[in-house]
Amino acid sequence: MKLDILVLAVHPDDAELCCSGTILKHIAMGMKVGIVDFTRGELGTRGTAETRDEEAADSARILGLHARENLGFRDGFFKNDESHQLEVIRIIRKYQPEIVLSNALHDRHPDHGRAGDLANDAVFLSGLLKIETFEEGIAQQQWRPRLLLQYIQDRYIQPDVIIDVTPYMETKLESIRAYKTQFFNPEVEGPATYISSPEFLESAIGRAREFGKSIGTTFAEGFTSRKLLGVDSLFDLR
Repeated sequence: MKLDILVLAVHPDDAELCCSGTILKHIAMGMKVGIVDFTRGELGTRGTAETRDEEAADSARILGLHARENLGFRDGFFKNDESHQLEVIRIIRKYQPEIVLSNALHDRHPDHGRAGDLANDAVFLSGLLKIETFEEGIAQQQWRPRLLLQYIQDRYIQPDVIIDVTPYMETKLESIRAYKTQFFNPEVEGPATYISSPEFLESAIGRAREFGKSIGTTFAEGFTSRKLLGVDSLFDLR
């Protein structure tokens, strides 16, 4: 299946926290969107890889994704090397997205920046003819998405693009709460962590409000770009 937007996320729930409003908005516009998680989040203090699999599937249904899969990289220990790049190249060529959204340029969790660099390198290399990859034994054609953006995660980064997601905020929160073992849920027991407090989810809502205020709306999501972006007309700018 060819996707319009492919979201690359190092951990299940990264996409939900940072760009699920954008995902929902573009699906509502009739576009095909999918998520590929790099790891199963098996190093997380709460829950297990198996529960994260279930939660990711529940969230995918809430979001109405057209595809979701997991590459099974080692949480915390994957590298931006040839073998990992080839796997991400295979995925990019499989779905042939026009736009890729990836992890932040740098962040509190070291996996985030490393995954962002891995996605950036794979997006470029995917367009090279002489790099060979195969899907179910069939050689893939080269493919380079026309745009790569990074979503913003725990640490504040000045965005280059802000997208109004106000109508989709409640569903965004529902997709986040699908990760019952990870975020605050009084019905689920587990050790307290940085992300399991009620304040953490409130901070995510606050970030969306902050970005929304910047463009005169209620809720928004921000993205960075490694290259300069162009528009056809000044009237495209808000």
